Amino acid sequence: MPMREGIYGLLAEFDTPTELVTAAKAAYAKGYRRMDCYTPYPLEEAAEAIGFDEPQERGVARICLLGGLLGGCAMFSLETWVSVWAYPLNVAGRPLFSWPAFVIPAYEWTILFAGLSAAFGMLALNRLPAPYHPVFNAANFRDGATTDKFFLCLQSDDPKFSSAESRAFLESFRPVSVVEVDH
Repeated sequence: MPMREGIYGLLAEFDTPTELVTAAKAAYAKGYRRMDCYTPYPLEEAAEAIGFDEPQERGVARICLLGGLLGGCAMFSLETWVSVWAYPLNVAGRPLFSWPAFVIPAYEWTILFAGLSAAFGMLALNRLPAPYHPVFNAANFRDGATTDKFFLCLQSDDPKFSSAESRAFLESFRPVSVVEVDH
């Protein structure tokens, strides 16, 4: 279902994490899938309640592995090309392809590429940097999201979303407030 023009979703504010988790579990059970919880500290129960299965962690691990393999192979290939074909030097009668000498720099490049690909892969999978998010438009979110409030946002692109029904559903949990979030 396409996103409705002008509204991102409904944002319910709760005072305690228990209220948030209860509302999130009920929303998931009712069929809402496009929702998110905002808390001032990590709350695993809320992530489980909305069906978050952490696919980014597996993605970052794969990206890190591929980056490390690419880095190790790239450095080993570079050293082989330089020593055997581009600038062959006969040093004390040693062979041109002396692979034991190539292992340490290849290992270093493996670590370098794995670390860089993990960092950039995490940024890409999390769609960062993202200096703007529609929930920043809600005044109550700006005032309490990082200190002492807990929020549940039902997004308007959810197939189950209906402005009136979703508002009534959220208000049944007696939140502090329920506000529409503009784009």
